[in-house]
Amino acid sequence: MTVEEKLAAMGIILPEPPAPVASYVPGLVCHNLVFVSGQLPTKDGKLLMEGALGRELSVEEGYIAARQAVINCLGVLKSLVGDLDRVERIVRLTAFVQSAPDFHAQPQVANGASDLLQEVFGTRGKHTRVAVGVNSLPLNAPCEIDFIAAVRP
Repeated sequence: MTVEEKLAAMGIILPEPPAPVASYVPGLVCHNLVFVSGQLPTKDGKLLMEGALGRELSVEEGYIAARQAVINCLGVLKSLVGDLDRVERIVRLTAFVQSAPDFHAQPQVANGASDLLQEVFGTRGKHTRVAVGVNSLPLNAPCEIDFIAAVRP
């Protein structure tokens, strides 16, 4: 089963990359690496939810938000490489989690992104990771996800 067939079986339709809201590109290819800029948990042009984890949102809601943000990352990746089966490995994922001062479950929120990548790519989806708590994110988003992928020519 191809990566896109797996996504379809999961009911996931990859979005077109959103227009950048500042001075950057959604992603770029450098040699065999693809760098995907930070993506928010938007669907159909709107945030799924807003606010900080541990204040307005639960860990479970953050997990869902991180999952949507990585779906948006996959949309950027597909736009750059065409065929997601070219992905050799997801190398690194970074999760920025808008957090209340006493919130410490950023890794559990980031699992929403990591788990999906492993479901879709199998062992090629296992990656290094950073999960960071921050006091605010653009548009009051609960999280922002970026990643680096290695691809075959």
